[in-house]
Amino acid sequence: MEAPGTENRRALLQAVLALLAAGFAAWWLPQVLELFAVINATVYIAMALLALSLALVWGFGGILCFGQAAFFGLGGYAYAVAALNLPDTTYAVPVALGVPMLAAAALGYVMFYGKVSDVYMGVITLTVTLILFNFINSTAGDEWRIGAAPLGGFNGIPATPPLNVPGDPGTVLAPEQVFAVAIGCLAGCYAICKLILRSHFGRVVVAIRENELRAALLGYDVRLYKLAIFAVGGLMAGLAGMLFANCVFVSPTMFSLAYSGQVIIWVMVGGVGTLLGPIVGAMLLQALTAWAGTLPGVNPSLILGLVLVVAVLAIPRGLQPTLTTLLRKRAP
Repeated sequence: MEAPGTENRRALLQAVLALLAAGFAAWWLPQVLELFAVINATVYIAMALLALSLALVWGFGGILCFGQAAFFGLGGYAYAVAALNLPDTTYAVPVALGVPMLAAAALGYVMFYGKVSDVYMGVITLTVTLILFNFINSTAGDEWRIGAAPLGGFNGIPATPPLNVPGDPGTVLAPEQVFAVAIGCLAGCYAICKLILRSHFGRVVVAIRENELRAALLGYDVRLYKLAIFAVGGLMAGLAGMLFANCVFVSPTMFSLAYSGQVIIWVMVGGVGTLLGPIVGAMLLQALTAWAGTLPGVNPSLILGLVLVVAVLAIPRGLQPTLTTLLRKRAP
């Protein structure tokens, strides 16, 4: 049996190693990649962060959210609108984090305190995403603006100002610097998730996932814990949306069913109940679909669907749990 506190020390060590690896990658990769590849890598990282947000909510909170793309899109649009209205885009960052977190908290309050069943939770989160997708698509007129920011309808907001150096609005971050910020955000969120899950709060959340009734009988407010982890997932998805807005631009496609479905596939292939697996799964499947898109007569969505079917049949537990089991069997 492990000594008390061993798991916490291990989680802290893993968090530190993740930050060190991120620092090395942020320094080394921009030196060997072309500019387009750096921007593309930033998109991959933003999507990996989106997958991590669902991995926390679904894999450990037991909440299958079909609308994680809603918080992703809200984060991107909140950043774009705030950046166009504020003199310093640094001030737009807390707006991009706060809006999706509050939206997740409001939606979670309705679902958890309204005692909505798990099946209807999936329907509600998916419906909210579709409502936002259709609403943003219908904001093409000049009257649809928030201050100096036109919502743009199906065209989105292509003129989103990038992040600038804090306190220096005239100096915007280069793509290599945005990449470093993105990889730092991913590593930081991963480290925070590891520490959360090793805390008392995280253990209660996992206990609720395992047996909600037993956790309630032990005196824990199940609704409050589920609401809290759901809001944290919304914040992380909003952060992913903000990073996406800094390397591409915001548009209604951020709320689309394509993103809602893909993020679930990334988590399933990577391994539900893990943190690193969905990150790796998101990056691998993005690279696979990007490569498939270059092939003549090949539908990338079809390839993604085939990968999901094969993964469910061959490795139903996902990549990380399967590889971990194989390594343990080979270990002396």
